[in-house]
Amino acid sequence: MAGFRTHLSFAVGGGALLAVGGWQAGLWTPSEALPLAVLTAFGGILPDIDSDHSRAVRLIFTVAAVLAVVAGALLLRPWLGPGALLAVCGGLYVGVRYLLSRVFKRFSVHRGIWHSLLASLLCGMTVSAASYQFLAQDASLAWAQGLALIVGCLIHLLLDELYSVDLVGARIKRSFGTAFKLFVYRQPCNAMLMLIMAAGLVPWLPPWEPLLVLMAQGSSLWR
Repeated sequence: MAGFRTHLSFAVGGGALLAVGGWQAGLWTPSEALPLAVLTAFGGILPDIDSDHSRAVRLIFTVAAVLAVVAGALLLRPWLGPGALLAVCGGLYVGVRYLLSRVFKRFSVHRGIWHSLLASLLCGMTVSAASYQFLAQDASLAWAQGLALIVGCLIHLLLDELYSVDLVGARIKRSFGTAFKLFVYRQPCNAMLMLIMAAGLVPWLPPWEPLLVLMAQGSSLWR
């Protein structure tokens, strides 16, 4: 499979193309384009969240911990004093960065359910729902942010599949087919649980019409 630097480099390049291309087409402003590029880059390493020993998983949980601190500070500031707020935010950071990452490592397997198209879709839906409901973003921009994360995940999965083909030795490696998959076919219960989680997000998603308009505008760029 591709290494951390390869995944990140391709995802950063894809994010830059997505952000600049959409900006030039008038789909979003320069200030809106930057988060889209960052989300694409983050999606480029996200499928490796189930890897026990990698720079990707450390970076993912560090970013998640920082986001948890920011969200906690914004939500709890009206009810807590400075000292209590600092203690809670510190606890959130430690809990997500170290405790949650340990629990996740314990119950996940590399190239398992999180290394799939279904997981990519769930993560993209989560971003769109959070952007629309908690950050009060425009519906079209919220969908674009979710799609940007999915694009990054797809770049990751496709790279891993390409690296499963040995062009020099003209052979297919044993890892072929384990990256770009809908879900883990030997673990249907995990897929069902993820589908239930996705269904639970549906009421929180932005309206669907802006997504259809955005996809129509995006497809016109390739004609």
